[in-house]
Amino acid sequence: MTHNDHTDGARNFLDGSTVGIVSLVVLLALSAVVIRAGVWDLLIISWAAFVAMAGAGFLATYTRRDHAETLVWGYGLASGAMITSAAVFLVPQAIGVSGGTPQYGGFGIALGLIVGFGSHTVGHRLAHMDLPLDRTVAELTAHALSAGAIIGLIYGNMDVGLTLGLAIVSHKGPAGYAAADRLARNGRGWSVLLLPAAGVGIAAILSSLVAIPASGAIRGIVFGFAAGVFLHVAMDFLPRCEIGSEIHDVLKVEGDAHHLLDRLRMHAVASTALGGFVVFVAWAVLV
Repeated sequence: MTHNDHTDGARNFLDGSTVGIVSLVVLLALSAVVIRAGVWDLLIISWAAFVAMAGAGFLATYTRRDHAETLVWGYGLASGAMITSAAVFLVPQAIGVSGGTPQYGGFGIALGLIVGFGSHTVGHRLAHMDLPLDRTVAELTAHALSAGAIIGLIYGNMDVGLTLGLAIVSHKGPAGYAAADRLARNGRGWSVLLLPAAGVGIAAILSSLVAIPASGAIRGIVFGFAAGVFLHVAMDFLPRCEIGSEIHDVLKVEGDAHHLLDRLRMHAVASTALGGFVVFVAWAVLV
């Protein structure tokens, strides 16, 4: 067997649904542990992330391809909900646990924003390298694992309620929808998305076992870092209706698309505002 045969075999394994099915089995096993421990919020969030991404991926595969408006509303609702949730639930917590020195929380937020931007840039760089796995799935999986790890740290050490976690993973739906469409255009199946879909819950459940020290400085930096990362992710998911953007790519129009993009920008603003308002309503009802 030649070197190319080995490479193709590895690529086929990593690109196929086998790893996704294994990750789903792992998530089921970890969920049984969480159920015995009675940690229901984390269980619900983990499976909400899985259903959102895997379900949206399945839906995108069997729907029409001219869905730019659907994508704008999905991204807008999710990013609006995430921005509002991070600002309302995480930022005050990061400042409040800083032991009388709120600057620790502020430094954590700044660090999270900077690291989020850096990791996003590195992820795009890796996407252009010749790796033995699908680039879209690799990028989504790395993002899912890091987001899940932070969610687990938060829910393992703080009482923040279910609304925050659901708002944070809400972007998995539009992300899975867009990824499945990209895979379909490249002749690939949606089932490879099972890996990043399950990755959120796997990382969240495992990282929830890590206890953060009681020091106000450490807790302020850690929770500030989480707030900064999620703010970066939320802003990165703001629907950008520009030439060359993902929204523009799915329009499938020839010639000048400025008129269509201008119309979609209004949808982007409306959907983002509505996403934030939904979180406010949920908070007002639950407090």
